[in-house]
Amino acid sequence: MSYHTGKTYLDTPIEYLKGVGPKRAELLRAEADIHTFGDLITYYPFRYIDRSRFHKIQEVTADMPYVQIRGKISHIQLHGRHRTTRMTARLSDKTGRMELVWFRGIQWLKDQFKPGVEYIVFGKPSPFGDGFSIAHPEVEPVTPGAINQGSQMQPVYPSTEKLKSRGLDSRGIGKLLKTLIPTAKKHISESLPERVIKSLSLLPKSEALVHVHFPEDVLKLKKARARLKFEELFYIQLNLLRQKLLRNERATGYVFPDIGDHFNGFYHQRLTFSLTGAQKRVLKEIRGDTLSGRQMNRLLQGDVGSGKTVVAVMSMLMALDNGFQASLMAPTEILAFQHYESVRAMLDSLGIRVGLLTGSTKAAERKTILRELEAGELHILIGTHALIEDVVRFKKLGMVVIDEQHRFGVAQRARLWKKSAALPHVLVMTATPIPRTLAMTLYGDLDVSVIDELPPGRKPIKTVHQYDRNRLKVFGFMREQIRKGRQIYIVYPLIKESEKLDLKDLQDGYDSIVREFPPPEYAVSIVHGKMKPADKDYEMQRFVDGQTHIMVATTVIEVGIDVPNASVMVIESAERFGLSQLHQLRGRVGRGADQSYCILMSKDELSADARKRLSVMVSSNDGFAIAETDLQLRGPGDLQGTQQSGILDLKIADLTEDEPILKYARDQARQLLKMDPELTDRAHAVVRRRLQELYPDKLFWGRIS
Repeated sequence: MSYHTGKTYLDTPIEYLKGVGPKRAELLRAEADIHTFGDLITYYPFRYIDRSRFHKIQEVTADMPYVQIRGKISHIQLHGRHRTTRMTARLSDKTGRMELVWFRGIQWLKDQFKPGVEYIVFGKPSPFGDGFSIAHPEVEPVTPGAINQGSQMQPVYPSTEKLKSRGLDSRGIGKLLKTLIPTAKKHISESLPERVIKSLSLLPKSEALVHVHFPEDVLKLKKARARLKFEELFYIQLNLLRQKLLRNERATGYVFPDIGDHFNGFYHQRLTFSLTGAQKRVLKEIRGDTLSGRQMNRLLQGDVGSGKTVVAVMSMLMALDNGFQASLMAPTEILAFQHYESVRAMLDSLGIRVGLLTGSTKAAERKTILRELEAGELHILIGTHALIEDVVRFKKLGMVVIDEQHRFGVAQRARLWKKSAALPHVLVMTATPIPRTLAMTLYGDLDVSVIDELPPGRKPIKTVHQYDRNRLKVFGFMREQIRKGRQIYIVYPLIKESEKLDLKDLQDGYDSIVREFPPPEYAVSIVHGKMKPADKDYEMQRFVDGQTHIMVATTVIEVGIDVPNASVMVIESAERFGLSQLHQLRGRVGRGADQSYCILMSKDELSADARKRLSVMVSSNDGFAIAETDLQLRGPGDLQGTQQSGILDLKIADLTEDEPILKYARDQARQLLKMDPELTDRAHAVVRRRLQELYPDKLFWGRIS
């Protein structure tokens, strides 16, 4: 819920809540996106702590996440001066003593503790000397209310250093909610249809919001969270399904009744291998779309090397057989060029004219391409974002294929399909396998096809994990591969050295590789995102042409280069990459007939999480299984690095554990739209209103991706 001019109590700006004021309000807006009373109520705890148990000091161990102790505070001392001041105190009970320490808020705290008074102290213990200390503990005097009143489930809210500096740590945010909720409770209106609430036995919304912040017990908390998760996922699914419904009703598409000479000629004369069952299934789905009279809007998922390009080419041939043109848009010049070379090689003998248009296309050549395209003499145009320029006009565009769709802005893609009198069919391809729960949430308005098997005879990539201490052994293996005529990628996570992260620096890495593989016997390229595009393309092209043996690069090569002769991928500081990104990088090799290898280099000491990620990579080549594990380990927000950051923005639902709730939500949304597609029934007024609140500026992009 973002801030807008208030019409109800919950729309009241947050500065008007007692205990906030203008300065705290500014911080809450900037740091936590809390603008209104309603925003604060939906600022959910991310975990809960059981405060019913008290520990003795002698029971404290290093592996306890937190402890609650009753004791007396003494020996209060200030150390240091000005910014380096800290305050320490001693906490004692009958079994022992431990240190308490504060680094901020000292002026306010130093006179708060009274000798002889017993306090409840709560916090995370850390080893200190022969015992333990707690930094910035929560402290309150022992009273009957402090022990016996309130919930044993204490909410913990996300906070930041800036919020904490103004007293808005988890406890401070909890205090604001204690002030707000008693008054706000009666202003919380229901936002789900009564039929849905009854059929699923959900808590009323006001009750759920009270219990998610201040649960009476574990059961009430569970019910509150289930209700709020369901609602969040229900409206996401309802919005996606409604867009799909509207598109199916309104977005008429060209009908391709004929399968003719182009398609059949390619299938019988040019296809030198058998299609997999998965490829045949997907082509059948695409064929069905092009016969339906509705615009196709299909997402094609396929792991690296699964044969998506062949499916895309055959889909474009369906358009050609019915008198239409087709286009394929790729994210980089080098990938566009590689698509052009492979498509032209496949289709040249069939009399099909294929053109290439990128930012580097020379003026005279560009002029010819544009003229032939508008005259209908050019059948397929492949290119980069240059395809969406206003001067590019097709005679009759019927099929648009977009490769690695996350690399293009939605508005850019929209400009491409607007180049047709009616809506062309759209096939968006991704080589990043997406777990089912994520696909349902991100692409619920699309038809999704999956190529989930590799072509027969393709050799699986051998993946090994090597520690830094084995580097000389890895260098020996690289020399052996180069002697066999192979090429090698070495990928680093950073361009410049970071003081905070112990990572291999690209420039240092390049220097050490050149020392280890000196010219003229060896040639080494370097590619990173800070290079000028022309320099980057030049270095990549040298590698593609086989002029260099080793390419030292950052993750810019994750998408956009296809070198069948490159058979070794070395990933430095592999423990710092997510699983999906590691899998994408590994997919840069294994494109030729030779056995390919992926070597994951890491430091000698690894966390349990990093060890598990690398172990999964070594044991599996299945991109979908890897993506599922990645979703469980890292969560959806970071599943594919920045490619999908910010897309989900879930406040309480968690796709790693809430698939059953997501299914219920989708089923209920589907049932509702089946009964009342336009949401005009009086019983669904609440749904229509909530949809408008959640998606006030939602553009109708569902028809393109």
